[in-house]
Amino acid sequence: MLSIAMAIACTLPALPALSAAANDTTLNVYNWSDYIAKDTIPNFEKETGIKVRYDNYDSDDTLQAKLLTGNSGYDIVVPTSNYAGKQIAAGIFMPLDKSQLPNLKYLDPQLMALVAGADPGNKYVVPWAYGTTGLGYNVTKVQQILGKNVPLDNWDILFKPEYISKLKSCGVSVLDAPDQMFAATLHYMGRDPNSTNPADYRAALGVLKKIRPYITQFNSSGYINDLVGGDVCFAFGWSGDVVIAKHRAQEAKKPYKIEYYIPKGGAPVWFDVMAIPKDAPHKEAALKWINYIETPQVHAAITNAVYYPSANLEARKYVRKDVANDPAVYPPPAVLKTLFLLKPLPINIQHLETRLWTEFKTGY
Repeated sequence: MLSIAMAIACTLPALPALSAAANDTTLNVYNWSDYIAKDTIPNFEKETGIKVRYDNYDSDDTLQAKLLTGNSGYDIVVPTSNYAGKQIAAGIFMPLDKSQLPNLKYLDPQLMALVAGADPGNKYVVPWAYGTTGLGYNVTKVQQILGKNVPLDNWDILFKPEYISKLKSCGVSVLDAPDQMFAATLHYMGRDPNSTNPADYRAALGVLKKIRPYITQFNSSGYINDLVGGDVCFAFGWSGDVVIAKHRAQEAKKPYKIEYYIPKGGAPVWFDVMAIPKDAPHKEAALKWINYIETPQVHAAITNAVYYPSANLEARKYVRKDVANDPAVYPPPAVLKTLFLLKPLPINIQHLETRLWTEFKTGY
C-alpha cells in the first residue's frame, strides 16, 4: 500500500488553490474514539503547517449537546447521518465550498445518494466512514455455552431471552445508543425501523424489557477492550469496533476467536460524516482537512487501521486485501440490499426514545 506521505504528494496539484485562501494555523477536530490512523494527523500537520487539536466523544448525544450550546470551538465534527440530518435542518452547519474540495470526485455516487437522505443535495456533509450495527461475539465462549450449531447471524441471539440469558455469565454489552437499539428492535418486530408512531416504540420497549435482566453493561466504546480481554462474550455493537477487537485479540494471541456478524434479514447501516459548524473558528483549515481525508490513500490508511470502509470508491484500491475482502468490513452486494439507513426522526419521537431508553436502562 502507498504510504500516506506518497498520498499527500498525489494531492499536491490540488493544494495551491486551497492554501492560497487559507491562513489558518490551527484546526480543532471532534471525532469518535478509535477512528483514525496513527499517521493521519502528523502527515496533515507536516503537509499544511496546520496544528491539529483532536478530541474524542463516544455518543452522538454528547456531540449534539456541544453543538446546540453554540461556540463549541470545533472546526470539524463527525456526527452520524441521522443526527446530522437534524443538525442540518437546525442550521448548525455551513454549506461546503466544493470548489475547495477537488477530492470529492472520488466519492461513490450510490453511497452519496444514501447520504442525501440526511443531507439533500449533499450540500453540508462528507462521509468519514460507514458501517453496520450488528452482533459481535467471543465465538469460542459463546459456542461453549450455546453449542456449535447455533446461528450467530441471527437477531434471536439478542432478542430471545432463552439465548441471551445464557450469555449473561460471560458478559453482555449493548451500545448506549437508543436510536440504534430501537431501530434494530423495530426491524426485528417487523415494523418500520424509522417509525414515527409512538405506539411502535412502546411496543419495542416491551421486547427490550424482556432481555434487560441479562445485559451486563451499556457501552459505546470500551466494549472493544472488553471483548479483547474476555470481559464480555457478546456485544450489540458497531462493525468496525468488533473487527478491531478481533485483530487485537489475534495480535495478543488470545485463546479465543472474536467475530462480527450482520444478522440475516437486515441491520442498520449508517454514515459518520464530516461537517463544519457555522461558528467554526478555522473554516479554511476545515476545508483543507476534508479534502486531505478524501485523498484515496489517506482514507485507505484509516480503513486499514480502524476497519471501517469509506464512501471513497478509489480508496478501496489501496485497502489491504484481507480488509477489503472481509464481509464484516465491506458487506457483499446481497447483504447491502438488506441494510436500512437510519433517518432523522421528529422531535417528539426523539424525546420519546430518550425517555423510554432511560426506563429501559434503569429497569423501571
